[in-house]
Amino acid sequence: MGSLIFKRLRSGLSLWALSLLLLPPIGLAAPTDDRRSVADQRPIITYPPDAPPPADKPNPVPKQQPTTIDYRVPALLRDYSGFLWVGTWGGLTQIDPNTGRILARVSIPNPITGALAQDKVGRIWVGTAEGLFRIDARTKEVTAQNITLPSNRVLSLQLDKRGYLWVGTDRGLALISPDQGLLMTTLQDLPGVSANAMTLDKDGHLWVGTLESLVQINTAKGKIIKTVAEIPGGVVQTVAADNHGSIWAGTPSGLLEVKAQPGRILRSVTQLRGKEIVSLRFDERGTIWVGSGSGLFRLNPYNGKILGQIAGLPSDRVLIVVTNTGNKLWAGTTEGLAWVSMKDFRARAYDALFAKGSTPSPTPIRLR
Repeated sequence: MGSLIFKRLRSGLSLWALSLLLLPPIGLAAPTDDRRSVADQRPIITYPPDAPPPADKPNPVPKQQPTTIDYRVPALLRDYSGFLWVGTWGGLTQIDPNTGRILARVSIPNPITGALAQDKVGRIWVGTAEGLFRIDARTKEVTAQNITLPSNRVLSLQLDKRGYLWVGTDRGLALISPDQGLLMTTLQDLPGVSANAMTLDKDGHLWVGTLESLVQINTAKGKIIKTVAEIPGGVVQTVAADNHGSIWAGTPSGLLEVKAQPGRILRSVTQLRGKEIVSLRFDERGTIWVGSGSGLFRLNPYNGKILGQIAGLPSDRVLIVVTNTGNKLWAGTTEGLAWVSMKDFRARAYDALFAKGSTPSPTPIRLR
């Protein structure tokens, strides 16, 4: 038990200005600000060793500089208003999934986003490589920051039925109260340590995929109920719960169905054996969408039959999937964002996400 330390952002103050007013106590670090001298910021001018070309010859075409943009999209969230929040390794963006219009680009102290969640009040929680941030969904401003977790590298987020937020890190779990700002408990003795992915079963218990097992946790007591060990493939990279008492777990070597009670592996999906499973999501029809290292698949969970594979994605490695968003499925890959029509199951790349410029899109983007 301990206090979760939040830094409230005041109107008219930047994160840097606030960090000067409120010196962080032990365990809480303010966002860094590289305040170099003017001399340090001057560009370093270098000249080529060779003489310039003769005046009667045109200057050679300069070589294109390598891009520094990282196109991976590891986090997607459909909020209560139906808008889509997209977390990348370059920041956070809000999109209208019906029109394709970019509504906001949200500046956060650490842009490397790994997980997203929305609490019962509607605030957006962003897990990054350097802590947890809370966003006001209306103003798009960071209203709180916490780095007093077992580790500041946040891998997963899950809201439980009481409205408390579970934060998965590479060194265990933390439970916080979004309203009161309290760190309620930590759980660092997980078998497999790293809380890679989380989901809730129909009874409200938390299931956590770790580096070596699948763990069920009593959310009220913060204690481990059972552990499903000897997972084929070892690491559990993604989890999803169906409405029939099963937990689905994706590993580097396939997809497993685990019966929540009594906590045993029912089967390995034959058609996906040998494939690295990275993301899972059920849609409103009960179909399970499987993002893998070799594409996106539609799967019938009852017989394990693959219903189809989606072509035309920016990359075959699908990191995250969100369904029923603007009557579309959205997929985040290592090379960008795409949406899939539920009519013809064709994928279209959403190129506006990484378009030059940081302002919201003034007009809708035609999605058809």
